[in-house]
Amino acid sequence: MSRPARPIARVLALLELLQSGGTRTVADLAGRLGVDERTVRRYVGHLLDLDVPVESVRGRYGGYRLAPGFRMPPLMLSDDEALAVLLGLVAGRRAGLMTATGAASGTAAAKIRRVLPERLRGRLDAVLGSLAFTAPPQEAAAPETAVLLAIADAVRHQRPLSIRYTSADGRSGERALRPYGLVAHAGRWYVTGQDSASGEDRTFRLDRIADARILPGSFEPPADVDPVERVLTGLATAPYRYEVTLRVQGTAAQIRTRLPASVALVEEEAAETGAGEAAPPSTSGTARGTGPWSRVELRVERLDWLPGVLASLDRPFVIERPDELRGLVAALAARLARSARAGGAGGGGE
Repeated sequence: MSRPARPIARVLALLELLQSGGTRTVADLAGRLGVDERTVRRYVGHLLDLDVPVESVRGRYGGYRLAPGFRMPPLMLSDDEALAVLLGLVAGRRAGLMTATGAASGTAAAKIRRVLPERLRGRLDAVLGSLAFTAPPQEAAAPETAVLLAIADAVRHQRPLSIRYTSADGRSGERALRPYGLVAHAGRWYVTGQDSASGEDRTFRLDRIADARILPGSFEPPADVDPVERVLTGLATAPYRYEVTLRVQGTAAQIRTRLPASVALVEEEAAETGAGEAAPPSTSGTARGTGPWSRVELRVERLDWLPGVLASLDRPFVIERPDELRGLVAALAARLARSARAGGAGGGGE
């Protein structure tokens, strides 16, 4: 008498459940597969026949699990999962979220495509082939894989680090760091933490770290630490050629739409601070109320981009420093006025 055909779909579904990690009880597996517990044990036997190392765990919370370190060669992804993985690889590559071995994302995507069914592979190729991005990617500064993994491990387990770092001016040296967190921002990776030598909080770019080694011991990070806020504040206060101070009529949230936290420090002033001071008229001619004012500070290498940003805010502002910025804003206003008059004259000259 021939043996009945094995329910391969359910056996593979069992394997997928076990691959999600942890120990699964027989009752849980039976409920998810829609079979009885005896059938689950039979399915486990099928996996063992295929040399899949399923371990039986005894006790009150026992059940089945995969042996640690096991990797299943066949890749089983649903349509949604396959699309999510491939789009994640594409988006990560464009955002600079990769290591120095940048070809890894391309080879990973190729491996995934090779093991997908032809039907699904064609549909995903159609998505990727028709996908367009609104802005070109900026030049990414990718860290070494070993550096990224070592720092991530130190952050997770609250271990101090020794890093070999090259600063922007080309000076290299060893630093001891208590890392608080990893942050990816604008195509670059950063680690923020306490510099053991100075006792101050510092931010380091990972692409400038040649080596990272975990040191003995552990530490307790501050309870209120926010790695993202510290990185953005560090970028906004880094030394540059110009120090710019402005007062803008608007809330911090309104100003942040054009001057994000990585570019400027914005602090709302007390309501009475701006009272009684003359404010420049709105460039759009829209009536302004007596809304709150905010103090804005920036450190920049160039000023030529700021007049356009200030105009796009469409809010009254006062330039406190530098004087060069006043001249650039006046020049932009003159160019806009000339263009407006030329358009009104039917495109002719003044």
